[in-house]
Amino acid sequence: MSERELKSLKGLPVPAPSADAKAAALRAALGAYDSAAGTMETSENNAHQPKGDEAQRRPTHMNIPQRRSFMMRLSSSHYAIAASLAAAFVAVPAGLYYVNQERTARVAPGGGLLGTFSTDSGNTPAPARRDEDRPAERRALELAKPATAPVAVQPQASPPMKTEEKAAAEPPVAAPSSTRLAAQLPPQDAKTRQFGFTGGVRSFDRLSGVPAGHLGRLQSGEAKDASPKLYIEDGRDRFDHVADNPVKQVATDPVSTFSIDVDTASYGFVRRALSSGSLPPADAVRVEEMVNYFDYGYARPESADAPFQPTVTVLPSLWNPDSQLVHIAIQGYELKSAERPRANLVFLVDVSGSMASPDKLPLVKSSLRLLLDNLRPDDTVGLVTYASGSGVALEPTRVADKGKILAAIDALGAGGSTAGAAGIEDAYRLIEQHFDKAAVNRVILATDGDFNVGVSDHNQLKSIIERKRDAGVFLSILGVGAGNYNDQLMQTLAQNGNGTAAYIDTLNEARKVLVEEASSTLFPIAKDVKIQVEFNPAEVAEYRLVGYETRALRREDFNNDKIDAGDVGSGHSVTAIYEITPVGRKKLVDDLRYGSPAAEAPKADPVTNAKPGELGYLKLRYKLPKEDKSRLIELPIRAADALPRLDAASSDIRFATAVATFGQMLKGGKWTGAVSYDDVIALAQGAKGDDPFGLRAEFVNLVRIAKSLK
Repeated sequence: MSERELKSLKGLPVPAPSADAKAAALRAALGAYDSAAGTMETSENNAHQPKGDEAQRRPTHMNIPQRRSFMMRLSSSHYAIAASLAAAFVAVPAGLYYVNQERTARVAPGGGLLGTFSTDSGNTPAPARRDEDRPAERRALELAKPATAPVAVQPQASPPMKTEEKAAAEPPVAAPSSTRLAAQLPPQDAKTRQFGFTGGVRSFDRLSGVPAGHLGRLQSGEAKDASPKLYIEDGRDRFDHVADNPVKQVATDPVSTFSIDVDTASYGFVRRALSSGSLPPADAVRVEEMVNYFDYGYARPESADAPFQPTVTVLPSLWNPDSQLVHIAIQGYELKSAERPRANLVFLVDVSGSMASPDKLPLVKSSLRLLLDNLRPDDTVGLVTYASGSGVALEPTRVADKGKILAAIDALGAGGSTAGAAGIEDAYRLIEQHFDKAAVNRVILATDGDFNVGVSDHNQLKSIIERKRDAGVFLSILGVGAGNYNDQLMQTLAQNGNGTAAYIDTLNEARKVLVEEASSTLFPIAKDVKIQVEFNPAEVAEYRLVGYETRALRREDFNNDKIDAGDVGSGHSVTAIYEITPVGRKKLVDDLRYGSPAAEAPKADPVTNAKPGELGYLKLRYKLPKEDKSRLIELPIRAADALPRLDAASSDIRFATAVATFGQMLKGGKWTGAVSYDDVIALAQGAKGDDPFGLRAEFVNLVRIAKSLK
């Protein structure tokens, strides 16, 4: 090669940062070039093969002029080879350099792989810096695996790193992954040891090698506490933050109004978090959904024309000796098989890339097969899918042709982005084309809620769902997965679609929701069900509604039939619990210095003419499924009916009280005083009663797990 050509090759642009790497790459490329040239010379002209000491002076394009023209014809391809080798030798160490830099940034104080530090001593998740381009598990794997030294060349000198930064960027190869993860955490004090959990950690368990059930309990050697608890973030689950219901003074605000809620999604997510060895984020816990997850043996109504039987029980509080609990039980009528209308269903299935994991689309497919087995031959099922776009996978088909429906379900596969709004519109369009006034027309959406293409604004989606609801098409939600679960969107869609929201984390839960509770999931017995309780200031000083924060209504909404409220399905029960402070007991809120003392409250309310001895008055308003005018049920709450002891209540009421207590503790225990997990376990253990599917026993185990994590 001529000197001019050599200089030209040396001037080829290559990526920084290492001049040594460029030189080494050029030497390797020229060596490969001459080696190839020498091989060709040897094969074509053995007579010129050197012997002995001359072997080191093998022929090249520089010392055999007669072959120079032939070899230079290959120069362009060799230049390309040289440039590629140079880029490879430089890019690999440079990439490792920037990975180390990024790793250092992720574990820097104030933000990192495990989440932003919070001074909140509760379990509320703190916001964290996230790399949106890569799954959290892959980022965790990169941090957990040993750092490898670059081969052949080193990157250019980088700015000096502090000793602690260098240790974080290059953890010792021999250290176990769990130890290195904990060691890379910045120094902690007593207020900065807890991290928010925002997703399941089972997959991270496999990648990092941390033993199952211990991911939420890695120890930091720099923490002063002997056994600090860490809650590892592994996703982007989204939950609305809603403040707890406040304590209200009966003298000034005696009326409480809310819409009923029969969703159970919160309990499913809480169970998944605890089963994975981590406490759930406080915003994921909705106490009313945890209580209403279980079946109770409440008194049942006798007719579909009067579909509700309310029962009120007053009992001592578990957590406050100065307060009482008002337990309101509402049992819905269970439709007989002959009374059940035909079902016209459209399955709307998210098949985007975020649904690829085994706990998402494969679980959805199995769940839909279970539901299909519980439908009648004259019911119809359609199938719409959405990913980057949406489309009809199956026109409405009678369940009698089950093989065709199963084939469409089996053919589902995941990939692409998530055009959820387009899928919703297609599903509604399909069901409206086959609308049956005599049937229950319902869309069942199965998704992790990650809408990232098209309309994703909650208010716009809410408007779409409301218009379709008013036209007689309802919407139910089957939420799946963790790490990308959008609970905010699920609640918006279900609450405005006259449907329920359930969280499917196992096939057993799918069986519960879609087989055992299929009638209550699919067939409503009443819509726009509202509860209003007015407390008597002569008997009750203050009150607090436990849960139902997202279902609060204004007082004037109760009698307004235009205001939407929750629906109740066949055989479903609803439980609501108030904590009240009787007059004369120690109050949670002090009386006003310049206001009228509670003792001077009137003895009878001018509106209801409530008499002494009545703690309050319950009203229940609802509409039958085919009616637009509401009906009313009323029931007084009498002090004389109050139970003297908690153990005098039925097992159902005691168990519901245990669940409500546990839910409040998971949210931070703001109201539960000195009550312990052992108290909850003892109460629930003694109130399991008839537990054919082991759900109550499972709850007791979840409380034990939470106790160990605290």
